[in-house]
Amino acid sequence: MARVVFVDRSKTPTGSVKKTAQTAVTEKRVHSAGKISTIRTLDGGSKTFGNDLTYVFTRNVAKARRENKLVTGATDRAPAKS
Repeated sequence: MARVVFVDRSKTPTGSVKKTAQTAVTEKRVHSAGKISTIRTLDGGSKTFGNDLTYVFTRNVAKARRENKLVTGATDRAPAKS
C-alpha cells in the first residue's frame, strides 16, 4: 500500500537553482560579430562550486531548450543536420 506524505511546499526548493549574492559566478556580456553573448565563469576554489556549477548548467540547458523550441517546435530534440 502506498504511503501518503504531506509536505509544506513553501519551504522546499522548486528545483531551480537561483543565483544568490554568495555565489562565485560572474556574468559578462560580450559583443562579437554583431551578436551579444552572456558568458558565465566559475571560481574553481569557491566553497559553493557545486551549486554554482548546477546554476550555470541549468541556465545553459534552458537556453538550448529555448533555441530547439524555435527550430523544431519541441524542446527535447536536436535540430536536423543539413
